[in-house]
Amino acid sequence: MYPEHRLSKLGYFYVACVIASGVAATAYSVLALTTEPVSNQWLILAALTLLTGSFSIKVPSVEARFSVSDAFVFASVLLFGPSPATVIVAVDCLVISLWRHRSKSTLRSLFNVFAVALSIWVSSQGFYWLIGVPPGDLKQLLPLESRLWPLFALAASYFLLNTWLIAFALAFEKHENALALWQKNFQWFGLNYFAGVSVAALLVSYTRSVDLSAIAIILPLLLITYVTHRTSLGRIEDSKRHVEQLSDLYLSTIETLAMAVDAKDQITHGHIRRVQIYAVELAKRLGVKDDRQLRAIEAAALLHDMGKLAIPEHILNKPGKLTGAEFDKMKLHADIGADLLSAVKFPYPVVPIVRHHHEQWNGKGYPAGISGTDIPLGARILSVVDCFDALTSDRPYRPRLTTEEAFEIILKGRGTTYDPLVVDTFIQAYPKIAPAAIKAGDESTTVMTVSRIGQQRPSPSPLRQIRVNATETSLLDSYRRLIATTRTSAEGFAAAAQCLRQISPAMVFAFFRHDQNRDLLSCEHAFGDKQGLLDGLTMAVGTRVSGWSAATGRVSINATASLDVANVADFFDPPLRSVLCTPVKDGDEVVGVLTAYSHQNGAFNESHAYAFEQIACALGDRLRTVSAIEPSRQLVFRPRAR
Repeated sequence: MYPEHRLSKLGYFYVACVIASGVAATAYSVLALTTEPVSNQWLILAALTLLTGSFSIKVPSVEARFSVSDAFVFASVLLFGPSPATVIVAVDCLVISLWRHRSKSTLRSLFNVFAVALSIWVSSQGFYWLIGVPPGDLKQLLPLESRLWPLFALAASYFLLNTWLIAFALAFEKHENALALWQKNFQWFGLNYFAGVSVAALLVSYTRSVDLSAIAIILPLLLITYVTHRTSLGRIEDSKRHVEQLSDLYLSTIETLAMAVDAKDQITHGHIRRVQIYAVELAKRLGVKDDRQLRAIEAAALLHDMGKLAIPEHILNKPGKLTGAEFDKMKLHADIGADLLSAVKFPYPVVPIVRHHHEQWNGKGYPAGISGTDIPLGARILSVVDCFDALTSDRPYRPRLTTEEAFEIILKGRGTTYDPLVVDTFIQAYPKIAPAAIKAGDESTTVMTVSRIGQQRPSPSPLRQIRVNATETSLLDSYRRLIATTRTSAEGFAAAAQCLRQISPAMVFAFFRHDQNRDLLSCEHAFGDKQGLLDGLTMAVGTRVSGWSAATGRVSINATASLDVANVADFFDPPLRSVLCTPVKDGDEVVGVLTAYSHQNGAFNESHAYAFEQIACALGDRLRTVSAIEPSRQLVFRPRAR
């Protein structure tokens, strides 16, 4: 009935009070039985209660069960009084708890036993108080036709006490509204209690004792009732399970679509999984209890950047600051995403969250420019957690920030960009929700990486292969063979640069070798116009564009060249404007970065990236061979302005 975990202090206090009251009622009843013995027929009722109590039915959605044994409990109340009935119920619940919940907590079992015992004791005491007859006095009790209203009160009070005690315990455990839980899970079980008291009244009125003939008549009725309830609730449980399976499938489809968006935006799937956990847990701490609203936030966390499918990749993946025109283009993704999702009939309000997740608390956001509480709560939550995770993740133009640095930036936007309550609650709750979010992100990254284990070369997508024409394919093949025959890393890089210069707009190339001891990239070879300007250039792994490519093992297309080589870009004639960085790998280990620079803005495309990846693979294979025979040499690092 009641799960122990995740109870608040008030919840523990409530459970303790119920258990203490139930213990007192049970102890009083046991004492009454020892001082005022009753007929041994109550033992027959106890046996029948235990027998039929084993045929219990689980209530869908919650940890609660009910049985058809209530008829014998009510019969015990009418024939022998509150004390025997209380002891019977306590023993019945104890046996069921030990049988069905062997691995559950002691607190759960105690609550199960004494909540029901307390309920029958209070309701039966109230029954005899209403009729003004001593317990067990059948002469004064009969005929029961004159006791209909007290019998109704007996069934109603037992039903309400029993179910409400459970509902409050579940409310403390689930942090939900007790009335909503009771209406959803328990209100229809009153029929079972009223049927039980009716059967008990017939038994007492016409037999006035417990004999075999009475049992033979009543047991089939109870078994029919049990089978009927079990079948009905079984169908409900099957329907619920089917809905949950469809919901899981629905969410899996959403996650797959979100992965497609992330792949275009060069963001790992771990990012959206972390944002999802942060958003849902933060919503709960802000008091969101409605399941539809929580599901909406869960789905929106995955799909909020859906509109980026319509944004050009050179804008999405530009490391530097966007121009005014580029930013105007980027801002369209909120409305585009919402419009795309409007065609999907979500059973919860996803679209408003997606449309307004870039609104600001002071009304200076986009697309609608709404402010304050006019912004949907889910959107206000998403803007905070999405920004936080972006700040604490590696990006092409900067390494990740520490948690404290990210909090400092978010706090600067408190009350202007972000909802102050959302910011304060997130910072306060972060230590508790971060472990689950980080774990979910790591697991997502692992899942996406598993398929690449054992492959020395990533399989290019069909789209990329189509974009490279037959001439370029032939050229790539010939240069891969040429690189494989080179004797030194310098010769290998020179062959790679000669090939790529023929099929790309690059004017100068650099190979940055990864120094694992110092975690630095240093320009070991350069080729092209004014190549000497790049000799000896160094950068930390994770910084600048080439450093980001080395840290993440991913290609970066059309970043601003000055973000990689700082003011050195202006020393070229014409100045360098865009850069393409491709990691060079030895197996799964990044040993360097092959970087190409062009004087054109947005010079490179997916076809160039595919060609660079092919040459980088050949270069990585050759470096593995020549590194064993090529004498090591000390590189002279000449500092450059960054």
